Amino acid sequence: MNGDRRRGTWLIIAGAVAALVLGIATTALLAGTGAFRHSAPAAWRASGARCGAPVLPGRVVDVTVRDMGAGMTDGTPGRDGMHMLRLVTRPATVSTGVLSLRVANLGGVAHEVVVLPMPAGQGLGERPAGPDGKVSEAGSLGEVSRTCGAGEGEGIAPGALGWTSLTLRPGRYELVCNLPGHYLAGMYTELDVTGG
Repeated sequence: MNGDRRRGTWLIIAGAVAALVLGIATTALLAGTGAFRHSAPAAWRASGARCGAPVLPGRVVDVTVRDMGAGMTDGTPGRDGMHMLRLVTRPATVSTGVLSLRVANLGGVAHEVVVLPMPAGQGLGERPAGPDGKVSEAGSLGEVSRTCGAGEGEGIAPGALGWTSLTLRPGRYELVCNLPGHYLAGMYTELDVTGG
């Protein structure tokens, strides 16, 4: 019995050593290929549009836009009744003054972010959309729709960043993606601005 016990102990030790050697070899292989050299999450790096935002003035609000991938929407208003498109801000409440929106497109299609004041009595996601699946941008206070740049453009490419800086007074604001059908599919969120 004593011999069987020793053999079992040696098998356990040999297995542990083999696992340790395999772990070290795998780590060395990954380090050699550069797998640990990237500073930003892979989803924030577009294959054709690698960029980073410059130092932005004021309070930075990170906005993430995402979808379930290319082909998920065809621009038809209301096509996506399950709200598979998302727009999220962090933080969701800021103090009045200069703020910068830094938008990361983690989806598979282009997106934008338009800042619209919310009228008294209006709830989030209640704006009427036209036949083109877009809401009115009357009263817009700013827009982020340029790939790897500030302000307006043709949409933020998948995996890329866009940004803008603006001054907002205390109040409720709705951030929306106003590409055809995106608002109706749930791409909106609220940003609250409080007094200084």
